[in-house]
Amino acid sequence: MNDNLFSGPIPVDIAERLPLLRNLEIKGNSLNGTIPSSIGKLIGLEVLVISNGHISGTIPDCWNDLSHLFILDVSNNSLSGEIPSSFGSLRSLKFLWLSNNKLSGDFPSALQNCTSIETLDLGGNKLSGKIPLWIAERMPSLLILSLRSNLFEGSIPSQLCSLSSLHILDLAHNNLSGSIPLCMGNLSGMASDLSNERYEGQLWVVVKGRQWLYENILYLLNSIDLSSNNLSGELPEGLSNLSRLGTLNFSMNHLTGEIPQDIGSLQRLETLDLSMNQISGPIPPSLTSLTSLNHLNLSYNNLTGEIPLGNQFLTLDDASIYMGNPALCGFPLTIKCNRDDETPQSPEENKDDEDGGEFEMMWFYISMGPGFVVGFWGVCGTLIIKKSWRYAYFRFVDDMKERIFVVVLVKLAHLRRRMKARKELRYNMTTFFFFFFFLFNQTACMVNTLFLTFFLS
Repeated sequence: MNDNLFSGPIPVDIAERLPLLRNLEIKGNSLNGTIPSSIGKLIGLEVLVISNGHISGTIPDCWNDLSHLFILDVSNNSLSGEIPSSFGSLRSLKFLWLSNNKLSGDFPSALQNCTSIETLDLGGNKLSGKIPLWIAERMPSLLILSLRSNLFEGSIPSQLCSLSSLHILDLAHNNLSGSIPLCMGNLSGMASDLSNERYEGQLWVVVKGRQWLYENILYLLNSIDLSSNNLSGELPEGLSNLSRLGTLNFSMNHLTGEIPQDIGSLQRLETLDLSMNQISGPIPPSLTSLTSLNHLNLSYNNLTGEIPLGNQFLTLDDASIYMGNPALCGFPLTIKCNRDDETPQSPEENKDDEDGGEFEMMWFYISMGPGFVVGFWGVCGTLIIKKSWRYAYFRFVDDMKERIFVVVLVKLAHLRRRMKARKELRYNMTTFFFFFFFLFNQTACMVNTLFLTFFLS
């Protein structure tokens, strides 16, 4: 009964009325009230989806007997309080969405009993404390971990790097500190096709600076978002191993160091946001090889040197991408580099040049035809019409043939006098001369014959 206009509360006696219920999906309605605790009596329940409504109150602590439940989605409501400890009895749970409510308290320790979880979305709440170290050990099958927009603090556990199937990691908008784990490049789910096994699910993900709802193609998305925290230190070198990574967002932190030179290895990267940090050094030229890159933000850092040009960077011509880096220069900024003689052309100017070149080539081909006619018939036509010019032409050809013949004979006699002792060479030269003269004579006769044939016809 998804996406209708139902209103009012969920019946408190729903378990007595529908005791054999296995699948209850009533998302996208105007339901209010609370989640009835009698749901805990639906021992055959496998799917419960009551998201996108106006449900309020706390989540009842009634989940001990729901051993078959594998999908639980109560996101986008007004639920408050802590996550109940009876969630630890949901041993078959694979997909848990509690995002965009008003839940508080620490990360629920009871969830370490839910070892089958593949999607865990607790984003958009008021959860606090530290991210537990046991997540990777107790939830080894995690595909998606979203804890964004909470109050989590402390460091990012390096144990998360052992989640070999993880392909979406979203810890943005928290109070996390410390450095990014150096082992981040070990998230093999973002480096192979293992994470792309098709599965059903949905998730709100921030991509290209906007929030999008991914449903049918969620399994194709590979994303790391650690933005808006208090992270420090340098970017991990191992990030270049994540060859299937599509979104990388480390913006609004306190990161230092340089952008890794081999970042161009991330050939599927579409979004790269490193803005509002203290990253220094030049922009790696390898970034220009990222042909899928369509959203780039390097603003408000300490980057230096010339902005590289070529390939995809010619389309990233928005100066705001690089603003806030006083030592950067080159297109599309107005600041010229010292070695620049002129401002590089923008893609629009290059397009105008290409259009102008095509126009000139068109006129070249148009003028080539009349030019050939005028040039050819200006010479041959005159020979056809004026008999005296024809005779003068053939006399000229005969004179030239005789002059060349005389010159070759003189040169050959000179060579004979100088190389009398070298009979073999003399023989070769004589042979070459007669062969050359034969070819020249035959060519001249052929030309004369062609002209005579044309004139007589």
